[in-house]
Amino acid sequence: MKNLAGQILLRSRYLLAIVAGLLLAAAFLEIGLAGLAWVGPALILATAWGKSGGDAFRIGYVAGLAHYLASLYWLLLIPARGYPILGLVSVSAYLALYPAAWVWLLSGKVGAGGWARRTAWSLGGAAIWVALEMIVGRLLSGFPWNLIGTSQYQMLPLIQIASVTGVYGVSFLVVWVSISIYSAVLAILRQPTVRHAWLGEIILPLAALMAVFVFGFGQLREPTSDGLTLRVTFVQPSIPQTMIWNEKENDNRFRQLLELTTQSLTNETDLLLWPEAAVPKMIRYDEETFRTITGLARSNHVWMIIGSDDAERRVGSTNPDDGDYFNSSFLVSPDGKLANVYHKRHLVMFGEFIPLIRWLPFVKWFTPITGGFTSGDKFVTFEMEVGGQALAWPGNTLKRELQRAGSETGASIKTATLICFEDVFPQLVREYANDETDFLVNLTNDGWFGEGAEQWQHAASAVFRSVENGLPLVRCCNNGLTCWIDSRGRLREIFRDKSGSVYGAGVMTAQIPVLAPGEKRAATFYNKYGDWFGWGCVVLSVIPLIARRRKSSP
Repeated sequence: MKNLAGQILLRSRYLLAIVAGLLLAAAFLEIGLAGLAWVGPALILATAWGKSGGDAFRIGYVAGLAHYLASLYWLLLIPARGYPILGLVSVSAYLALYPAAWVWLLSGKVGAGGWARRTAWSLGGAAIWVALEMIVGRLLSGFPWNLIGTSQYQMLPLIQIASVTGVYGVSFLVVWVSISIYSAVLAILRQPTVRHAWLGEIILPLAALMAVFVFGFGQLREPTSDGLTLRVTFVQPSIPQTMIWNEKENDNRFRQLLELTTQSLTNETDLLLWPEAAVPKMIRYDEETFRTITGLARSNHVWMIIGSDDAERRVGSTNPDDGDYFNSSFLVSPDGKLANVYHKRHLVMFGEFIPLIRWLPFVKWFTPITGGFTSGDKFVTFEMEVGGQALAWPGNTLKRELQRAGSETGASIKTATLICFEDVFPQLVREYANDETDFLVNLTNDGWFGEGAEQWQHAASAVFRSVENGLPLVRCCNNGLTCWIDSRGRLREIFRDKSGSVYGAGVMTAQIPVLAPGEKRAATFYNKYGDWFGWGCVVLSVIPLIARRRKSSP
């Protein structure tokens, strides 16, 4: 009977773990219940109360699996051949190892000992969580999606700390508070007659939280612009992914893109943006495509940044047909020239390249692609000369602002392009931002995932890249969220179609703040020193691992 009761209890723990994982997932879905992120880790720990070793790991794994299956459900929306369900299950099964490891490391004597020991336990638990986020963002090419801190992207005073610590500082605070709440509940259960038994468990994290909010409000009061702005027009074509994959539809979807663009160029724009993969044929190798796009730039005297594939002959190959293909963005100048090109550096595993395809060729049948891209080897600064003698069109808005400011030399606007999900990697984006960068550009095709939570989750990560580097970030997407984010992480303008949907087709124009001629942007602490906080948590997390190893040694 005891064994049977134990089995029933263990199974009920699994049910509770599923509930805890689903509640945490709700912080990342369209409903955006961000407050659940503050209790999710505590609930997952609570389901493993009194358990250790393999039992704790399995309970944490079940919670993690439920969390990722729910929060990444949009992988099922990929209109691809093969079996998207296998992709969702495989990714979730891998990612669930991280919360499982976290529960295993914190299980056993949960919050036992004196106040100092319990405080060290809660701080260590938050550091371990961050250390695992650091690993998941780098291992196997990295997938730092839905880091727990990103769930707080709308809590502007809180997330300003990311300018110092990166998103990992927000993750640390959320998990530290969550564990401390758990310790407070345990304290009440252990000493129900002691009136303020719980207070000692939460006083430190609450004080830290208050300090972070004070810092955040101070940051938000600081001005983010001195007045010069660049008029940027975003085109969101909302092309279904099935049409993008169908070569017979190339002319049709390109025509739709041009029609939207023609409508948008009646508004005296300085810079026109097209999203990732907007151009069906390679602009450098298809003469008609090249002539159409460069003619558009010349006739409207506008700068353009557009998404298009590119190819180059493979270095060292003797076969003239052997080439490397790139997911790229091009800068087109107002005089109709291809001024620069950037090749995407961080490719999507199983989306843009298939690992181990030479040894495991059958893997391609479980992916939406049949070939692969080559990653670029460097970031590229796109530089646009505006005003002065650079633009003759008198309607150019930045030129008029410069003239009013008494500048006759014009301005050199500098930006860098991030393609697809490159903006979810803090360490990568930091390389693209320097003191002369006016803003960052993200071109993405989130049409892969229909109309779901992916678009919002992606934009939430972009918010943190703005705060971390103190830079505006403009996002031009195939089907949402086309928007721009200021240097404090405010979602300033989001495109919506006539029905109010962020997923429809249309255009949006916004005034993006830029540096005055000769001005340099003050670098944030994070931009200068990178993931010092995250790596510090990695170092601190080694301590409990060593302690466990010594404890298990004979």
